[in-house]
Amino acid sequence: MLTSDGRVFMGCNVENASYGLSVCAERHAIAAAVAAGCSDFEGIAVVTQSVPPAAPCGACRQVLAEFGDFPVIMANLEGDQRTATVRDLLPLAFDPAVLEAASGNEPGRTS
Repeated sequence: MLTSDGRVFMGCNVENASYGLSVCAERHAIAAAVAAGCSDFEGIAVVTQSVPPAAPCGACRQVLAEFGDFPVIMANLEGDQRTATVRDLLPLAFDPAVLEAASGNEPGRTS
């Protein structure tokens, strides 16, 4: 996860026998960045062994969408790479703007 101030935060998958308790690398990287006081992101790289490179799961896409629309680089160990934006991966995302609109506020405005 690359922050707007140039810092890089890494994460890793932590699997669990109860799949619902597993945590993906993307969410680990975001949590590490947020714990360090960062919430403005320039992009994320997701590297897997799969061919073609894997995209973030749905839960990770939702979490990424909470922080904006930025490039998502998907790569694998073979050197294959593709890039999309968060919005490309999760169109019509349920993001902070949706909550603001539902509360009667315009995006970026508080009551």
